[in-house]
Amino acid sequence: MATTTSLGGGAGGDDRVLATAQQIVKSLRAAKEDREDMLLIFSTFDNRLSGISDLINGDDSKSSEEEELDRFEAAEKVILADASLSDEPSRQSTSLFNPPNNPAEYFSAVDEIIHWMEQFSIAPPSSAVGRTGPAIVDRAENAIQLAMSRLEDEMRHVLICNTIPLDAVSRYGSIRRVSLSFGSHDGAIDDTLESFGEVGSSRFHERGASLGDDLFVDLVRPEAVQDLRQIIDRMVRSGYERECLQVYSSVRRDALDECLVILGVERLSIEEVQRVEWRNLDEKMKNWVQAVKVVVGVLLSGEKRLCDGLFGDLDDLKEICFNETAKGCIMQLLNFGEAISICKRSPEKLFRILDMYEALRDAMPDLQAMVSDEFVIGEANGVLSGLGEAAKGTFAEFENCIRNETSKKPVITGDVHPLPRYVMNYLKLLVDYGDPMDSLLEISEEDLHRFKNDLGGDGSQLEAMSPLGQRILLLMSELEYNLEEKSRLYEDSAMQQVFLMNNLYYLVRKVKDSDLGKVLGDNWIRKRRGQIRQYATGYLRASWSRALSCLKDEGIGGSSNNASKMALKERFKSFNACFEEIYRVQTAWKVPDDQLREELRISISEKVIPAYRSFVGRFRSQLEGRHAGKYIKYTPEDLETYLLDLFEGSPAVLHHIRRKST
Repeated sequence: MATTTSLGGGAGGDDRVLATAQQIVKSLRAAKEDREDMLLIFSTFDNRLSGISDLINGDDSKSSEEEELDRFEAAEKVILADASLSDEPSRQSTSLFNPPNNPAEYFSAVDEIIHWMEQFSIAPPSSAVGRTGPAIVDRAENAIQLAMSRLEDEMRHVLICNTIPLDAVSRYGSIRRVSLSFGSHDGAIDDTLESFGEVGSSRFHERGASLGDDLFVDLVRPEAVQDLRQIIDRMVRSGYERECLQVYSSVRRDALDECLVILGVERLSIEEVQRVEWRNLDEKMKNWVQAVKVVVGVLLSGEKRLCDGLFGDLDDLKEICFNETAKGCIMQLLNFGEAISICKRSPEKLFRILDMYEALRDAMPDLQAMVSDEFVIGEANGVLSGLGEAAKGTFAEFENCIRNETSKKPVITGDVHPLPRYVMNYLKLLVDYGDPMDSLLEISEEDLHRFKNDLGGDGSQLEAMSPLGQRILLLMSELEYNLEEKSRLYEDSAMQQVFLMNNLYYLVRKVKDSDLGKVLGDNWIRKRRGQIRQYATGYLRASWSRALSCLKDEGIGGSSNNASKMALKERFKSFNACFEEIYRVQTAWKVPDDQLREELRISISEKVIPAYRSFVGRFRSQLEGRHAGKYIKYTPEDLETYLLDLFEGSPAVLHHIRRKST
C-alpha cells in the first residue's frame, strides 16, 4: 500500500494515474484479450484504477466506429471507381466477371455498404456526424444506387450472354403421328366435287412432336447461375426487388419470344389469322401444336427450375418472376388458339383443331401446376373450351356437307364416287382422335330417332357404341343412302348395280383395313358383303338375261334334228349382237378392285360360257356350210378371252375371231 500511496498524491494524483494508464493502454494498441489482462493488473494496484474498464471500453468503441467508417469509404471508393468507367468502351464491353475486373472485390464493397446501411438504420454511429456530417447517408445511398445500376446491367448481360439457344430440330424428337390435310373448299362441297378424291401421301402432314417425359434442358448455362445468384442476393438485400424482377423477366420474356419464332409461331392478331389462306394456316396450326408441347413441357418447366434455383427461399419473388416471364409467351399462344376457335368452320380444319385441342388439354395440368396467375389460367381454360366447341362445330359442318351433297354428275365409268373416297379417308383419320372426340360429342334424341325410323337402324346398336362410334355409324348410313340416290342417275340398271357394288365394296374394304372395323363391328361388315353379292346378282340379271335367253331351246323346233335353221340363225345373230353390245359398253365400265373384278368375271363366265358351249354343241351341225361362220362367230374360248376386257375402264375394240371348226 505504501507504493500505491506514493503514486497518489491526493486528488490530483488520481487524475494523473488514470491519464497515465490511458496513455499506456492506447499506445500499446493491444488486443482485446491483452487489454483485459492489463485492466486486471492495474485494478489490483489501487482502487483508484477501478474505473479504467470504462476508459478502455470507451476507447475500444470509438476505434470500432472509425474502422467501420474507414471500411465504408474504401467500399465507396471501389463502387465510385467502377461507376466512373461507365461511359468508357472498356466498361461497356467488359463484364464484372471478366478480367481485369475483380467480382469478389466489388461484391465485398457492395456488402460493406449494405452492412453499413443496415447498421445505420438501427443505431447511427456517434462519430458519423462528427467526422463526415449528415452527408454520409446521402453518400451511402448514392453508392447503393450506383452499385444496383451496375448489377442491373450485369444481370442483363449475364442472362443474355448465357442463354442457351433453342434447337427445335435436334432437341424435340421426331414426329410420331400424321393427320390429313384436305384441300380448301371453304366448307362447301360443290357440284364438281373437285375437293374429293383419294388422298395421296403428298397430302399428309405431320401431326405433332412427340416429347419424352424425361426431356430436360438448361435454359441458361449452369456456370452462370452462381453469378446470377450473387447479383440477385445483393439486389434483394438492398431493397431493389422490383428492379431485379423487371430485368430478369424482361430478358427471359425476350428469350421465350425468340423460341416462339424458332418454333414458327408468329405474333398475329385475330383479324390477321382469319385472313390467312388455308395452306399457310394449316402450317401455322401445326407449328402451334408443336410449340405448345415444347413451351409447356420443356421451356416453362425449365424456366420454373431456373427461377427456383436462382431465387431459392424467396418464394413470393420467384413466383412473380416466373409468372411475369411466362405470361407473354403463353398469351401469344392463347391468342392464336382463340383466333382459330372463332374462324370460319370448314371440314378440312377439323384434324388440326383436334391437334390443338389435344395439345392444350394435355398441357393444362402442367400449366396449372406452374402458373399461379389466375387470369392466365382462366384464359387458357377459355381457349381450350373454345377449341372444343370449334371441333364439334367443324365435325357438324362435315356431317352437313355429306348429308347435303346432291351433285347430279354421275361417274361415267361406274367407278367409286369421290364422295365415299373423301368420307372414308376422313373417317379413317378421325378414329385416331377417339379420345378427344368421345369427350366432345354426344348423340341427340333427334339423331337416334332418325336412325331408327328413316334409316331402319337398331337403337340398341347405337347405345352400345362410343359417342364417336355413334356418329360414324349414322354418317355411314347416310352415306349409303346418298350413294343409292346417286345410282339412280344411271339409266342402265346394270350400271346402277355395278356402281353400288363398287362403292359398297370400297366402304367395306376401308372399314375392314382400318380401325373403323373396331368401331362398326363385324356384323356391319358381314351385312354389307351380303349386299355386295346381291348387287353382283342384280348386275348379272340386268346385263346378261337377254343374251342368255338367246341360248334357250324354246321356239327353235325342240331338238337339234328338227330345229328351224331360220330360228337358229336369228338366235345366233341375236346373241352375237347382245354380246358385242355388252362388250362395247362394259369395257368402258370400271371395277377398280382387282379381286372384285376377277370375281365378277368368273360369275359371268360361269353363267354364260357353259350355256353358250351347250347351245353351240347342240345346234352347230344345223348350220354347217360355208356360211356357218357368219352366225357362229365366236367359240366359247373366244368369249372367255373377251370377258377379260370387261370393266377395265377404257373401251376396247372387238375383233372378229375366226376359228376352224373341229
